[in-house]
Amino acid sequence: YQFYISEKKDEVFAGLKKNQKITAENIPAATQLFTPHWIVRYLVENSLGRLWMLNRPDSKLTEHMEYYIAPEEPETDFLQIESPEEIKIADPAAGSGHMLTYAFDLLYAIYEEAGYEPNDIPGLILTNNLYGIEIDERAGALASFALEMKAAEKLGRRRFFRMDAKPNVCVLEDVSFTDSEMDDVISIVGKDLYTADLRETLTQFEQAKNLGSLIVPELNDPVETLKLIETKDLAGDIWLTEVHKRLVKVLRMTEYLSPKYHVVVANPPYLGSKGMNGHLSAFAKKYYPDSKSDLFAMFMERTVSMSVKRGMMAMINMQSWMFLSSYENLRGKLLTYSTILSMAHLGERAFDTIGGAVVSTTAFVIQNAHHASMKGEYTRLIDGNSEAEKSAQMRKAIQNPDCGWFYRASAEDFGKIPGSPVSYWLNNKIKNIFND
Repeated sequence: YQFYISEKKDEVFAGLKKNQKITAENIPAATQLFTPHWIVRYLVENSLGRLWMLNRPDSKLTEHMEYYIAPEEPETDFLQIESPEEIKIADPAAGSGHMLTYAFDLLYAIYEEAGYEPNDIPGLILTNNLYGIEIDERAGALASFALEMKAAEKLGRRRFFRMDAKPNVCVLEDVSFTDSEMDDVISIVGKDLYTADLRETLTQFEQAKNLGSLIVPELNDPVETLKLIETKDLAGDIWLTEVHKRLVKVLRMTEYLSPKYHVVVANPPYLGSKGMNGHLSAFAKKYYPDSKSDLFAMFMERTVSMSVKRGMMAMINMQSWMFLSSYENLRGKLLTYSTILSMAHLGERAFDTIGGAVVSTTAFVIQNAHHASMKGEYTRLIDGNSEAEKSAQMRKAIQNPDCGWFYRASAEDFGKIPGSPVSYWLNNKIKNIFND
């Protein structure tokens, strides 16, 4: 699909050179960059896999996780999970579903280990565990199809076609209501449920294709409201039926964007502020002042808040957030309110499909809780010249932490250095802290 839209992408970037801002309908073509499989594995194994290992220390799941880095010391303050069915995983920029399909594989192994019947597992995973959010309708359809094929692979054709479960992939849509339609909404939901938060939420999706998962709905928990609204029968009123349909659509999108996930994993869109259209730029300045310079940084901030307390966010994005002064407040926020559990600094040439030194990246896992003294695992892979070389270096570092590419450090260690702490480490200016 990346190559399918490549001509459109070339057109968009040619326009950008002429100072033409990227419109909402062109954001997918401009920003979609699909993730090498080993990086997907690193992200999912060190978030979902780590969560399961924390809750089941005797688990054999590590046999399936080539890129898993076990914590140096046992953790005591982590998210408690009683059953695989509880775990909710979201990709807020799902693309064609690469993160979700590998999460399916790992979840299948988790369910098997927990003793579930093999024929029940695919339906349980699709129903309970995986959630994709996307602005590109075709990419969203591909993600759903890929997950269905995962289920079919496990079940076989006959059982698959008898399975009722469908993938939870939400393609965001622009939805708006006129003032008179807001009055109709009141008649549908009733005055008790028509709160200020609901009214505000109904106005937040007018630019959903433009803003995507960056929207933070005012209505924090729409589940009960949605259940009540969905049961209403308005078939006798054509006008109210249309308003009702849009109301349900907004509440469903709101549910996907609610902060309910144990793990959020993503390769977010990369788009600098110079390329943003007017509405997106104004939105960034108003709601994401510490990360407004690029969409990827805004997604960092957003996805941490989509996870529950002690949940995990795993992401690959541009390395610039670790170095540039424009992200100093973002770095400070991350180190103050959350914890970097793991990082693989990839640098240039992590994506063979784009070649050369076009994109310099880093992959990492962050916990939505602050542990100043907890040591995270950092791997320096900037010398690899291809996906294969970086992947091999990562495996070597995991197997041999004394190889020279692997370090451990805590937020307290970073706190000893003023300014931009992570970038100091990456420039080898505080290697002695890690060696100590």
